[in-house]
Amino acid sequence: MLSHSLDHGVLVITIHEDPGIGGRAALLMKISDLVRAYRPAPVVVLLDEPAARGAVVSVVLRVHRLCSRLGTLLSVVTHSAPVRRALEAKADTTGTRLVVHARADTAVAAAFAAAA
Repeated sequence: MLSHSLDHGVLVITIHEDPGIGGRAALLMKISDLVRAYRPAPVVVLLDEPAARGAVVSVVLRVHRLCSRLGTLLSVVTHSAPVRRALEAKADTTGTRLVVHARADTAVAAAFAAAA
């Protein structure tokens, strides 16, 4: 369902598939555990094409709220313009801004620069 790596001190979490409504809680828990374990590293969540669906968007928005509370920068990468727009429109604006990118290399470079 997901994998993770470190790239220049940035935690990159790749979601490979949509877990559906039933798997949303498990996905949220796995990502939350990774965010806490690698804290204070900035986080980039990469949505593979099959994962760019409603259940994953909901999880990413919840992870954004968690990262805001922890003071951790969160960026999201998706090639889907409708998903990028949905994330930007629904993101919580009271905490750390959710940054949404179309390319992973740009997201990692920006997160690395922001953390430096």
